[in-house]
Amino acid sequence: MDFQFSQGRIPLLVSMPHVGTDIPDEIAARMTPQALQKADTDWHLRQLYDFLAPMQASVLSARWSRYTIDLNRPQEDTDLYPGQDTTGLLPLDTFHREALYLPGQAPDAAEAARRLQRYWLPYHQQLQLELARLLREHGAVVLWDAHSIASHVPRFFDGKLPDLNFGTADGASCDAGLTEAVLQVARSQDQFSLALNGRFKGGHITRHYGRPDQRVHAIQLEMCQCLYMNEEAPFAYSAGLAAQVQPLLQQLLGAAVAWVRW
Repeated sequence: MDFQFSQGRIPLLVSMPHVGTDIPDEIAARMTPQALQKADTDWHLRQLYDFLAPMQASVLSARWSRYTIDLNRPQEDTDLYPGQDTTGLLPLDTFHREALYLPGQAPDAAEAARRLQRYWLPYHQQLQLELARLLREHGAVVLWDAHSIASHVPRFFDGKLPDLNFGTADGASCDAGLTEAVLQVARSQDQFSLALNGRFKGGHITRHYGRPDQRVHAIQLEMCQCLYMNEEAPFAYSAGLAAQVQPLLQQLLGAAVAWVRW
């Protein structure tokens, strides 16, 4: 199976496109030791969001590493952040500019097309099917795109990233009322810092599938990994840290669902 999927009963689909760690053997054989550390994975999000099962939310999460193909980039590989540094559909380097491929082993255009069909398309087909089902059953749906990243990545942002980074494509991917309902919860606490449409405005999934005029509301949360894990290899999960942020995550998602049901 190219992804993990569980079907829920409420108008919420949580997508985790960067949790995958698998790299096909024929690709891994051409990669550098740095690549095989998979440091840029959105580590442990399935465990962090384990409250989704009792909520009866639908959850779709990736099997394949973003180094195999990035599920949160458009298939045309257009730049999501013009003028800013970013990584593409088939990344060639890590977030710290370390080469992913051995000399002369980077994928060409034909291989990119094959990977798109083999690894990218199944995830997006499942995402589309589940959004359509939830929309039929509930009349409206929230797509929550869950991400995490190291708190310091100088390539992409200066200093430390805010703890919680909400992205709605500058308001285009979900209704302003839903955004405000979520942010009201986020602002009700002072333990974690937050930003809306700052360095992270939402990737391809948020921008492409968020259609508030059709009652599909997409919001991305990019959170600092220091909130729930050790950011250094081997990237261990910290249940103690996670326990501090999980109640807030559950409240954020609960507020989004309550709004869309209203």
